[in-house]
Amino acid sequence: MTQQHPDNRPVHQAACHCGAVRFTLKLSDGVRGARRCNCSYCRMRGAVAVSANLGDLKVQQGQDALSLYQFKTGVAKHYFCSKCGIYTFHQRRSLPNEYGVNVACIEGMSPFDFKEIPVSEGRVHPMDHPDRASVVAGWLRYETNPDADFHHA
Repeated sequence: MTQQHPDNRPVHQAACHCGAVRFTLKLSDGVRGARRCNCSYCRMRGAVAVSANLGDLKVQQGQDALSLYQFKTGVAKHYFCSKCGIYTFHQRRSLPNEYGVNVACIEGMSPFDFKEIPVSEGRVHPMDHPDRASVVAGWLRYETNPDADFHHA
């Protein structure tokens, strides 16, 4: 008999910039898998993505405001708000059972929370790579400028 473990992962609230699209999610591996990608699309989008299993992301509001963008193979499904233009999440080509989620849409998170983010080599997609390997192309680093403290009481 297998023992079932309770799912203690927190439910995160998320939304686009204008709030037309609102969704909840449970991260599959917390923020440990946060990354960027250097494929033609992600290079222009510039978002830090975290992972959620397909069944762990639920659109609560604004399904009709989500627009879909697909390119090249048409396998990945990139969703964005048709009103404010913010990329919210995408169903991955490399792992179609997962969503990549824009960390900036998740309440209480920011891409600037991470000192270092790995950048996946997307110019040759892992699904097109002979051994289907995911390769780290490099890292993006962020360091706060202590002289730019704009928090005013």
